[in-house]
Amino acid sequence: MEVGVASGAGIFIFSILFFLSSAEISPKVGVNYGLLGNNLPAASRSVQLIKGLKAGRVKLYDPNPEILEALSGTELQVSIMVPNQQISNISRSQKLSDQWVKTNVVPYYPETMIRYVLVGNEVLSLYDQKQGWPDLVPAMRRIKGSLRKFHIHKVKVGTPLAMDVLESSFPPSNGTFRSDISVSVVKPLLQFLNRTKSFFFLDVYPYFPWSSQPHNIKLDYALFKGGNLTYTDPGTGLTYTNLLDQMLDSVVFAMKRLGFPEIRLWIAETGWPNAGDIDQIGANIYNAATYNRNLIKRLNAKPPVGTPARPGSVLPTFIFSLYNENQKGGPGTERHWGLLYPNESSVYPIDLTGETPESEYPPLPAPENNEPYKGKIWCVVAKGANRTELGSALTYACGQGNGTCEPVQPGRKCYKPVSLVRHASFAFSSYWAQFRSTGGTCYFNGLAVQTMKDPSYGSCKFPSVTL
Repeated sequence: MEVGVASGAGIFIFSILFFLSSAEISPKVGVNYGLLGNNLPAASRSVQLIKGLKAGRVKLYDPNPEILEALSGTELQVSIMVPNQQISNISRSQKLSDQWVKTNVVPYYPETMIRYVLVGNEVLSLYDQKQGWPDLVPAMRRIKGSLRKFHIHKVKVGTPLAMDVLESSFPPSNGTFRSDISVSVVKPLLQFLNRTKSFFFLDVYPYFPWSSQPHNIKLDYALFKGGNLTYTDPGTGLTYTNLLDQMLDSVVFAMKRLGFPEIRLWIAETGWPNAGDIDQIGANIYNAATYNRNLIKRLNAKPPVGTPARPGSVLPTFIFSLYNENQKGGPGTERHWGLLYPNESSVYPIDLTGETPESEYPPLPAPENNEPYKGKIWCVVAKGANRTELGSALTYACGQGNGTCEPVQPGRKCYKPVSLVRHASFAFSSYWAQFRSTGGTCYFNGLAVQTMKDPSYGSCKFPSVTL
């Protein structure tokens, strides 16, 4: 990207355009309502809780009939989603697209204020479904056509993408889409969004770049507490005061590089985990509350703050997520993004309008894991683990790697006492010690937890992960 006065003037002109176009967009902050938990409140109660958070919008990950009915008559703007597995079929059949809209939109609209249909979720991050990437934009066109067929004109169509659609994001002015999707998928997507005046929906989490480089990125910079901490982009001269703005503007410049400088951003997901595993730095209630409260103040500021590349623009946003969801797989943070616990209590008090003064909130618990843990960690059976499922997990773990379960075989050091829990704990620790470096987790569908307490006994020494 060329540097100079023309570049700065261009940014100024575009910022004026964005300020004018943003005037019609409400800055009301919304919440993502996921259902990957076996202990979540009913839909009708959840809608009341969403209203209690003073949310202006809600995003669903499927067109759940019970939730859509519960949202009827409320003033909550609603976003629904076409599941990833339906995209390819819809892309090839207007009849299927029409049927999807007839089934999932028409019965509820307009009493339920459906305003957005999102086609898929982070589709371009799923490399095992790469063959379906070319179907994304055709499916979006089909859905838009179906909405018109049923005379539904106030619903926009988009698709949420993750930050990994970029191959370069630093400095922001160097933002560039991945070469494997830039021309074949992203450019047609931007053409569609531009033509239909829709948004580029983006899942953007400052937690991840900060937690992977905590010594290079200051925590306060990620939490909007930077004060005098700033970064100046050498390509544009724009000065950044927080990590989120850097990430957002990298997408702005990536779109500009493809010839689409005016498409508006919508933050489809953002947030900060309120807890996590022992080896996950900075996942705590203090940081989560600080990030989300400071973000909400910025989003509700009058006049709008925008970003350095788009000053004055409104950034519609969905916070992730409504609940801690106990059936999400992966590391511990995955199950701890919620504003609420499944028992309906607040993880920390928050007002999505940003109107509650900080002084009215009770003190937050001090963070205890803002520095990387150093020491050994083991992976053991979780309290209350289902014994039948534990047997299957033991079999799976022992079938992976090289000699994973040799010490628990008859006659070996860890065979006695013969105990399913002890054998499974050894297998989990052995598996995790071998595979953590390549993405293996200590989870096993909720049957395992990390511990700093050495489970070894006698001559039986459990493998560990050393940080």
